[in-house]
Amino acid sequence: MQSIKVAVFLLLTIFLCGCVGTGSEVNKEISLPGLEKADPNGKLVFALGGEVSILNPILSTDTTSSAVEGTIFSGMTRINEKLEVIPDLAKSWQVSKDGKTWTFYLRQDVKWHDDKPFTADDVVFTFNAILNPKVNSVRRSDYIIDGQPIQFRALDKYTVQAALPKPFAPFLVRSGMSVIPKHLLAGKDINTAKFNRQPVGTGPFIFKEWVTGNHLKVSRNNNFYRGKPRLAEIIFKIIPDANACLVALEAGEIDEAGIPPKDYRRMKSLKGINVFEFDSLVYTYLGLNIANPKFADKRVRQALAYATNKKQLVNLVLKGLGSAAYAPSAPISWAYSDQVEKYPYHPDKAKQLLKEAGAENLEFTILLNQGNKEREKAAVILQQQYKKVGVKVKLRVLEWSALLKIVNVPKGPKDFEAFIMGWSLGLDPDAYSIWHSSQYPRGFNFIDYKNAKVDKLLKLGRVTMDKSARKKIYAEIWQQIAADQPYVFLWYPRAVVGINERVGGLSKPGPAGLFLNLEKVFVVK
Repeated sequence: MQSIKVAVFLLLTIFLCGCVGTGSEVNKEISLPGLEKADPNGKLVFALGGEVSILNPILSTDTTSSAVEGTIFSGMTRINEKLEVIPDLAKSWQVSKDGKTWTFYLRQDVKWHDDKPFTADDVVFTFNAILNPKVNSVRRSDYIIDGQPIQFRALDKYTVQAALPKPFAPFLVRSGMSVIPKHLLAGKDINTAKFNRQPVGTGPFIFKEWVTGNHLKVSRNNNFYRGKPRLAEIIFKIIPDANACLVALEAGEIDEAGIPPKDYRRMKSLKGINVFEFDSLVYTYLGLNIANPKFADKRVRQALAYATNKKQLVNLVLKGLGSAAYAPSAPISWAYSDQVEKYPYHPDKAKQLLKEAGAENLEFTILLNQGNKEREKAAVILQQQYKKVGVKVKLRVLEWSALLKIVNVPKGPKDFEAFIMGWSLGLDPDAYSIWHSSQYPRGFNFIDYKNAKVDKLLKLGRVTMDKSARKKIYAEIWQQIAADQPYVFLWYPRAVVGINERVGGLSKPGPAGLFLNLEKVFVVK
């Protein structure tokens, strides 16, 4: 959820009813169909693990919406298979010696899906809309440095200049924000615009249909600036249950699904389905609402960490296809550090801390999304583990969009006690939008986490340009957060994805995902 373009490039391997994580196992040799067999009228079918909430990239906060948006919209920059930032709507850029002025030179051959020309005015409009406090965008903090907004202006029809108050390490990644059309949204209330259900973008596919609770369709953009897509259509079926997704994949009703750990060996042996494994920037966690008095005392949160047998979770839930998580960063990230408090499984220590905090009779409810069998199983196991230290846990399973409404409500205190979710992290380790105290309640700091030192370090990490120095800063941030335990970090799962053998043109397996260049993907008859 965190990063703009990362949410886009991970989307089709992670959030379409998928199982994700980290791992380095080499994939077996897989034979993909050749382009000469491509069906020019081919349709690709994906499954979404929940209902789409909105189709406006500056407003959406959930991964299912981002999945569809990634086919419709594009940004000035994008990510390649090596996780490098490369040109997209911008053909090139320059940065001043002091790092505070960025100039982007845009392509002149791009049109919106309604055939209107794309210009610098659209880019400036997009970023200014995000920065507008009247617009309900959780991405505002991505473009504010030490309280000062980045200034965007059009130098001419195809040149955009960004003036930064200070050098900003994540800026090039942030420049990949999907662009929205000025000519359709200027002067309108972006929060409630019809556009949000009938989007118009510049991406490889054009919005076609949205049947609530059932499916969405996008069709080929014949004028796509990177080349005419090989697929005629992509269909997104809403299938909230992971097991149902797998059944649909085996039946040939969808073309991609995450493979649950319990089905791993069986799916590897099946004909007609290719299985891919690769690293990913993801972790799963139990979020604790610090604004709720039950979790205000750090000792209570630490007690739950000691009461969590992560080895058991990895073995029972993931069948070993993952590893225990201890920090809000993924091992594949260059900024990862495991020099944090790990809270080994220690029930007696948990009981001691609960007693010290006066929380010996602690009771709370965990929210989780319907259809995610790994999280459902994990919640039951946690319920049993916490019972051993005298903590009573209730479970409440909600449809995805209902859960998001509770967690994302833009006012505090929020009406939940705990939830299980996962983060898809950005290429850049900047985690300001998740952990800075200013990002509650309208940002991604759902749990009202406050730590003055972390706030200071988060700001420093953004304006420090030296990579080795930044790594040390984020290592200290992870240490502080792990000590506070606002989340009980659960696991880093391995990405295991099954794809129908009729699908070709895939990207190289890796953190960027298999469908990174959608215009090149095809299916055979």
